[in-house]
This record gives sequence, structure tokens and C-alpha cells, in this order.
Amino acid sequence: MENHHVRLLSMSGHDLLTELLPVVEREVDRHMATAVDWHPHDYVPWDDGRNFAALGGVDWDPSQSTLSDTAKAAMITNLLTEDNLPSYHRVIAENFSLDDAWGFWVGRWTAEEARHSIVMRDYLVVTRGVDPVELERTRLVHMTGGFNPFPTELAERVDGTGGGGLGMLLAVAYVSFQELATRVSHRNTGKACGDPIADAMLARVAADENLHMLFYRNVTSAALDLVPDEAMAAIYTIVANFTMPGSSMPGFRRNAVLIAKGAIYDLPQHLNDVLRPVLRQWKVFSRTDFGPSGEYFRELLAQFLDDLEAKVTRFEESRARALERQLRRSA
Repeated sequence: MENHHVRLLSMSGHDLLTELLPVVEREVDRHMATAVDWHPHDYVPWDDGRNFAALGGVDWDPSQSTLSDTAKAAMITNLLTEDNLPSYHRVIAENFSLDDAWGFWVGRWTAEEARHSIVMRDYLVVTRGVDPVELERTRLVHMTGGFNPFPTELAERVDGTGGGGLGMLLAVAYVSFQELATRVSHRNTGKACGDPIADAMLARVAADENLHMLFYRNVTSAALDLVPDEAMAAIYTIVANFTMPGSSMPGFRRNAVLIAKGAIYDLPQHLNDVLRPVLRQWKVFSRTDFGPSGEYFRELLAQFLDDLEAKVTRFEESRARALERQLRRSA
């Protein structure tokens, strides 16, 4: 968006929330009819647990873990991501509403998400999969720093004011992609753990994330019908500046490399399993209701995806060469 100032016709945030309320009410009803109640304690092998030194047992040692380095990196990253729920709740609450169906959803979504960190931490501590002391230290740092996926300057770069309903649109667009990305990561992490209990646990967590994604994706779809230009601006802004919610945690870069190498979450998956399916569902590239500003941001999005496709090609070629070298060394 360099040197290109676009001023969008703005609906106030309050008016946008009011207009979308019937959609949110329907989505809440759909979610409550399809969501499955489950209990974290049912997914933890409690018989594997024993006391640590403070209660007369033995403290953690690396030899106690049965997880690979890749599985450890993914479990730590996913758990600490879930731990930062207070930051996500704050962003959602500030940009949605705490009234009516909006408020119910904010509370219900937060309550469902809270189960994820509960069950994952219980599993890791009971099975001694990772160092619990280091895990707690990192949690404190990560939660203290918080996370905001769309700083104010992003909104200002889009319409020059940061006002109107754009904050809500940025929020709902971000979680539409992020919930799906988290689902992919959890599902693949479960498989990487090599433990059917962990696999079942993370499949359950991933199912929650999928239902949450459907809620946000459908609300964003309705917003596209209501304010197509503003929604398109928000979608482009989020896609072009997307960061995973764990990106601010200590050690994220190292863990992200292991996660990508292990095909748990990598650039091809981000493009082909997250971005493209959601954009296709919204019919972003076949809509005919955009004005000049919406067309502008759609063109920017198309160019960004083309550039990302080129990066994916280079990533896959590099990974293939690395695999070939590894096979030659092991031959």
C-alpha cells in the first residue's frame, strides 16, 4: 500500500455490530447445536503420573520424555499459544461486544478455548513430555508480553483513520484464518507425538478449533455482503501481515523451523490448507460487488498470493534437496 492512500466509506463499529447481530445469533445457535461437550481429564493418562521432588519424588529429566524434538517443539508452541488466551479474549471483547449474542459468543468461545491449555498441560506434566519448570518460565514471559495480531497502525494504513468498524473486521478476519491454522497444527502435532492418547487429545482440540473457524468465517462472509470494500481491505491487511499467535514467545523461531521441517505447519500448508480454502469460501475472486477500493485491495491480495506461491515453490524445492541429501548420507 506504499504511496497509495485509500479512504473507505465507513460504517460505525456499533452499526456494523448491530447489522450483523442476526447472523451472530444464527451462528451461535448452530454452534451450540453442533458443539460436543468434553472433559480434559478424560484425555490424560493419569496412571503415568508420579510426584516431583517437592513432594518426595523425582524431578524432570530429558530421558523421561518419549517425544521427538519436533513433537516437543510443536507441543510447547501450541500449548503456549493456547495459554495466551487472555490476550485473545481482550482483542475479541474490545472489537466485538459484550452484549446480546455477541457477548454470549465472546464468553463461550473463551470458555471452550480454555480447555485446550488445561488438557495439553496436564498431558505434558503427567507424561513428563517436556521440562515443566522451563515450560512455566516461558509461559510467564509469553503471557506477560501478550499478543495483538493487528496493531492500530494496520488499521490506519488501510483507511487513514483507524476508525469505523474496521477493528471488528480485522478481528473477525484474523480469527477466521488463525483458527484454521491452529486446527492444522494441532492435528499434525497429535500425529507427530507417536502416542494414540496425544493423537486423540489433539484431534479433540482441533475439532473445537474447526467449529470456531466456521463461526468466524461465516460472520466474515456476512460482513463481506454488508460492507464489501471495508471487509476486503481487512482481509487483505490480515493476510499480508499474518502472524501466528505464538510468534512472540521465547524460542519461537527455532521451534517454527522444527515444526516446518516436520510438516506440522509450514508455508505450503499455510497457503493451500488455510488461506486459499477460506478465501475460496468467501468467493473473494469471483465477487462483483466491490467498489474501487475493494477492487484495489483484491488486486493487492492476488499479487500477494502470487508472491507467496513463488515462496512456496522455493520452500518445497529446498526441502526436497535437503531430503535427498539426507537419503544419500544414510545410504
